[in-house]
Amino acid sequence: MSGTLLVLGAGGHGKSVAEAALLDGQWDQVLFLDDAWPDVTEALGFDVLGKVADVAQVAERCQGAIAAVGNNAVREQWIGLIEGAGVELVSVVHPKAWVSPSAVVGAGTAVMAGAVVGTVVEVGKGVIINANATVDHDVVMEELSHIGVGVQLAGGVRVGARAWLQAGGSCGYGVVVEAGVVLGAGTVLG
Repeated sequence: MSGTLLVLGAGGHGKSVAEAALLDGQWDQVLFLDDAWPDVTEALGFDVLGKVADVAQVAERCQGAIAAVGNNAVREQWIGLIEGAGVELVSVVHPKAWVSPSAVVGAGTAVMAGAVVGTVVEVGKGVIINANATVDHDVVMEELSHIGVGVQLAGGVRVGARAWLQAGGSCGYGVVVEAGVVLGAGTVLG
């Protein structure tokens, strides 16, 4: 894909997602929407055009969009705005990440630098797989789940919808993380 990517969120994660999209060569330019506008008018040298709710007003200027915020509930709302505006919800995979050809990655997912997504992995819509995370074979990450920097998921793990495993955590083989659970940094299961 080429053209303009609309990134909802101009904070740290939003800038990281935008940079990954540009580095991957899938997009020529980025536009941002962020609720800090008009105080924040630029990110990474690209324009912040308005607030997140302004998606419909800028939809015709972009060929795809992604909600780039760590909070699962907020990301879900923003994805609704993207879809409601008729903009294609797209995924971004950093060029220094590796995704198995047998993995399925849902729309609106961000796979960040150094992440590894293994064989026969299923990743739902709007998921975050953060930097240096490992998602081993046969893992299922349900929609809007989020694994932080350096999280390690062994084979057969299931991460429920809207669950969040914060930085440095790990799950042993076959562990199930229930929907909506938030596990603090460094948590080890199984």
